[in-house]
Amino acid sequence: MDAECNPGSDLAMNSLDSVRPAASPRLASALLAIVLGTLLWSGVGPTERYTWLLEIVPIVIGAPLALMTYGEFPLTRTTMLAIAGYSVVLLIGGHYTYAAAPPGEWLRDLFGLERNHYDRFGHLLQGLVPALLGRELLLRKTGLRPGAWLLLVCTALGLATSALYEILEWPATLVASALTGEGSEGFLETQGDLFDSTKDMLLALMGALFGQLIFARTQDRQL
Repeated sequence: MDAECNPGSDLAMNSLDSVRPAASPRLASALLAIVLGTLLWSGVGPTERYTWLLEIVPIVIGAPLALMTYGEFPLTRTTMLAIAGYSVVLLIGGHYTYAAAPPGEWLRDLFGLERNHYDRFGHLLQGLVPALLGRELLLRKTGLRPGAWLLLVCTALGLATSALYEILEWPATLVASALTGEGSEGFLETQGDLFDSTKDMLLALMGALFGQLIFARTQDRQL
């Protein structure tokens, strides 16, 4: 497909095997300090300890991987900022539970909303972050190039990540029920909405698609 009509078309179409973005050690260190500081804060007296543990799993897995691979495989500033931002959102939601997260409470009171929509913002990022990370990995490690196919694959990756997360909420809630006898409403956060999971996946799809349309050219320049 012609690159001219697709996001990120200004990236050179020759081999990307040797592409390596300029390292940003100061930015990486600052973002790591912010995430670790927020992690420590969030672990002090969270509303639901089990919910907090579930929310920090991606960070506990992802942060060491990022540290181990940074020297040989530094990510672009766009991808690093997206990952760090999503991590902070997860940690705030894990500390308060999403239904009681202060940013969502402020917006609910300001606009007279029926529910706290902080979790909705989290699901937008849940689609955007895997899409941007997957896009960078695919550009650097496979034969895919900027264009419609890359957009489609990365959008599907964002949606798949959200769907997997929704599926994993089921066994996680069963484990919580077995361990505590109370389940984990703070992790599910449906807030009485029967279509909560469907809406969450739709928002992740939107985050993956529009995130690429907005940030692809910036990410390509950094590559």
